[in-house]
Amino acid sequence: MSIKHPLATQPRVKNQFATLGGGCFWCLEAVYEEVQGVVDVESGYAGGHVANPEYGAVCDGTTGHAEVVRVEFDPQQIAYREILEIFFVIHDPTTLNRQGNDSGTQYRSVIFYHSDEQRSVAEAVMREAQTQWSAPLVTQVLPALDYYRAENHHQEYYRHNQSAGYCVFVVSPKVAKFRKTFTAKRKNSMVD
Repeated sequence: MSIKHPLATQPRVKNQFATLGGGCFWCLEAVYEEVQGVVDVESGYAGGHVANPEYGAVCDGTTGHAEVVRVEFDPQQIAYREILEIFFVIHDPTTLNRQGNDSGTQYRSVIFYHSDEQRSVAEAVMREAQTQWSAPLVTQVLPALDYYRAENHHQEYYRHNQSAGYCVFVVSPKVAKFRKTFTAKRKNSMVD
């Protein structure tokens, strides 16, 4: 008779998704690629009124989409709450339709929730995050009704273009802030 390990009989929890917009998707993607428990990060578009939007139209503000990242994560390694805590540190949730010099509705601060539980967690984390900011948070909390993957050249952009001007002056400081603030949440394989 063989004895089974107690964990072997427990069903594996499925990976979950967080869809977040906080300025240029290159910034968020670069940070979440380094987060322990994150399985995949993809840049895309959400929250608009046009099917299959393209980058140029999104940047023109004519589609209503936000630049977002879709973060696939293992909830046994990192909680949705922790994903959001990182989110509220690496972007400015108090500037309406703007992050630094990037302005327009495509750069808005937004959380697209995938369940009622995620909505509740997002609202709770926002209340807590508000205590860290002197101005009111303008982050939208909306249902994740649509998502479109961005063009291939936007995927893993920072990883492949770290010396590009935008990456040096905009993305790198956000990555550095994450590394300093959330050292324990970095993937073990990451080296500066």
